This record gives sequence, structure tokens and C-alpha cells, in this order.
Amino acid sequence: MQMEARGIIEAMASRIVYSTGLGSLCPNCRRPVRECVCPKGVPGAAKPAAVRVARETQGRAGKGVTTITGLPLSLSDIEALATKLKKRCGSGGTVRAGIIEIQGDHRDTIVAELIKMGWPAKKSGG
Repeated sequence: MQMEARGIIEAMASRIVYSTGLGSLCPNCRRPVRECVCPKGVPGAAKPAAVRVARETQGRAGKGVTTITGLPLSLSDIEALATKLKKRCGSGGTVRAGIIEIQGDHRDTIVAELIKMGWPAKKSGG
């Protein structure tokens, strides 16, 4: 009887019930979607998320930046992509918390470039 109870408790402990820090999880490897290691095309593998390209001015003294969110890549890959996009737009920028910020309004250029690279990019906001 005691062995059955231990098995049930262990099974319940291994299952994530609620978490605020991980975001959505891959159904196969149970890692956050950004860190998924499943090969593409595997049934149940994380599907490519919609990449959003927006213009923001909030907290920047009226200066606009173009932000790119929703990229399911590792931080080093995001930084490499940011470098390519900054060169393409001819402006500066940075990566903060997995979000690419490029100075100025370059939404059309970035969306076209991301679609060329195979990402399902969309403009968001006004």
C-alpha cells in the first residue's frame, strides 16, 4: 500500500501544474518553446510562432524603435539575427530579454527580410 502511494506522489510531483516563468512548453521535450530541442516536423513539436514586428515609443522620450518579438530562438541566435537586421536597416539597436529593438521605424523592411528568411512575420500595432 505504501509503495502505491509513493508512486502516485512521485507521478504528481513530476507534472507541472502552474508556472509563471516558463511560458508555453513543447509537448514533446517539455522545455520552454524558445529552448525546444525537437527536430522540425516531429509530431507534436512546437510550431513556428507568429513573429510580431511593432513600433514603440513608450519610455524612450518620443524616439521610436522597431521591436521584434516571438522568435523561438536561443539568445545567441537572436543576437546574430539582430546584427543582420541592424546592418540591413543601417541603424543601431539592441537585444533586451529576447526582444530585438532596432532604432527607427523599419517595420516594412524587417517584415520583408524575416519572410525572406522563412519566418511567419506580421506587423502589429498601428
